[in-house]
Amino acid sequence: MAVQPVRLYSKGRVLGYKRSKTNQSPNTSLIKIEGVTTKSDSQFYLGKRVAYVYRAKRVKNGSKIRVIWGRISRPHGNGGVVKAKFRKNLPPKTFGASVRIVSKT
Repeated sequence: MAVQPVRLYSKGRVLGYKRSKTNQSPNTSLIKIEGVTTKSDSQFYLGKRVAYVYRAKRVKNGSKIRVIWGRISRPHGNGGVVKAKFRKNLPPKTFGASVRIVSKT
């Protein structure tokens, strides 16, 4: 009997940058975590690391896969959305893309 692989991360979506009516802050991204619907649920994820994994054209260090790492800093509103800061600001093409929330801190 084959053992099923275990996924060691939670899935999330990039909603966009933190913003007001006229200004946006590219240094903070909003992340919607799958299955998290309240502010109290999002408390568990504070301080956890976030990875945006993508595929590039050129091979670098023997791989075409790249990662931009970040960390969840605080909740955003009451609906379970969180704010995350990445080492390099996420580009706008990531809006709507998947991210991985790694459980290990």
